[in-house]
Amino acid sequence: MNLLEMPPQARHRTKAPPRPSGANGTLSVKFWGTRGSIPVSGPQFSRYGGNTVSVEIRCGDDILLFDAGSGIPPAGMALKAQGVRQVDLFFSHCHYDHIIGIPYFKPLYDPGCAIKIWSGHLAGTMTTGEMLCEFMRPPWFPVDPRICRASLTFGDFRAGDVLEPRRGITVRTGNLNHPGGAIGYRLEWRGRSVAFITDTEHVPGTLDPEVLRLIENVDLFIYDCCYIDEEMEVFRGFGHSTWQQAIRLARAGNARSIAFIHHAPWRSDAELEAIDRLAAAEFPNAFSARDGQMLEYATVAA
Repeated sequence: MNLLEMPPQARHRTKAPPRPSGANGTLSVKFWGTRGSIPVSGPQFSRYGGNTVSVEIRCGDDILLFDAGSGIPPAGMALKAQGVRQVDLFFSHCHYDHIIGIPYFKPLYDPGCAIKIWSGHLAGTMTTGEMLCEFMRPPWFPVDPRICRASLTFGDFRAGDVLEPRRGITVRTGNLNHPGGAIGYRLEWRGRSVAFITDTEHVPGTLDPEVLRLIENVDLFIYDCCYIDEEMEVFRGFGHSTWQQAIRLARAGNARSIAFIHHAPWRSDAELEAIDRLAAAEFPNAFSARDGQMLEYATVAA
């Protein structure tokens, strides 16, 4: 079923008024989920968290979410509590760990919300609306997207396209090396920049030119560090990278700081703390991101 075939009242209950862009001058990044492959729980994961990837970037009052892992349900609850009425959601790709939370994202069911969902990894084979209908329907989920009451729209693009989801916000895109394809993003707003690069496998001894293009001079480089260099041979072809490669890329691309995400599901707090110590010795502004962690950057006035 295609969303475009649904009755208009099911897709567009209430149009939310546009929110002003840049009502304040702060760019903030909040990590709602930082784990990879599957969510995990237990005392050994209590510090860094167990939710799969979902990252919120706020440009003033404009809100963009990247991926919809199990971290997006708590993000949705927080946004509803804050009275947020408009959100853009970007998918890197649609493997389970990056979509598992979308049916439980409360703003989808709020007739006062407007949500635009973007994707480009399946360009030419499946639209974003078709993708949502594929994984949110019986028998995989009890109901299909017709239950959603928010105003849903979709942004289909191809890797390399430059997007402007909100006035003054630029999002650059690029292909990543992952089975089935994935998209890397670079967001720019008021002189600040953040790169979201997850689910990509590097070739040892080389630096991916697409990744370098997206991370050049960024304030924050968010990168897939599922493995460590010593594990790469075992997991060759799985489509992930390492914290050591993140540092090599950051040095070459002049990135100012690195947030490691997509932590392997077996990686304990103690192991991530050890990685942080090793990484800080090589690149002082490198760290393993934690669920709930927030960073803020002052911006240049418009």
